[in-house]
Amino acid sequence: MAKSKTGILGPFYGKVGPVIGSHWKGINYIKSVNTKQPKKPSTAQLANQAKFKFMNQWLEPFHPYVTVGFFGQHHNRSEINYAFQLNYREALIGTYPNFSIDYTKVCLSRGVLKVPQIAQMQIIEPASLQLNWLIETGALAAHNDQLMLVLFAPDLHLADGSVGMARRSDGSLLYRYASRLVGHEVEVYASFIALNRKRVSDSVYLGRILLP
Repeated sequence: MAKSKTGILGPFYGKVGPVIGSHWKGINYIKSVNTKQPKKPSTAQLANQAKFKFMNQWLEPFHPYVTVGFFGQHHNRSEINYAFQLNYREALIGTYPNFSIDYTKVCLSRGVLKVPQIAQMQIIEPASLQLNWLIETGALAAHNDQLMLVLFAPDLHLADGSVGMARRSDGSLLYRYASRLVGHEVEVYASFIALNRKRVSDSVYLGRILLP
């Protein structure tokens, strides 16, 4: 209920029908009350919200790697937002409510450097993955480019990997993976990152492998 202390033409305090009267710092205010019932979201809106939620949750384990792989690539977006945009457009498949990822199209870095030319990927006991690649040189392939290796286990929603444990000129890396990955299939990706982090290669999908 509203109260008027100065007559019908003066200010009032409280609610009268669809309006509310109030007073703050010597100023009288009147504002309307929103009486409309909120609309239920449409199926298309629910689908879009679900896609965004799915993509955000899926991308989270990759944050340490995409912040390197997309560093400075887009001036108007953060590295994580840029990774979200690319993978939302290129790797997200399925229809609401059943979304999934095409792991052959996942992008963890994008740039002009020469991509890793992987010659071999094999398991070396105990719990180590060995990569061998062709050693290339030139304007877009410096000897000190650093390798970024990412292993992702979809069933665990867990990413493991390294940045800078090997250089392009090394030609190989023996990586001891996390013990939690033992017995699980992982999707494997590799990129090269310039030493100053200003240039990167596209990420390369190396395939799926069971880690014994």
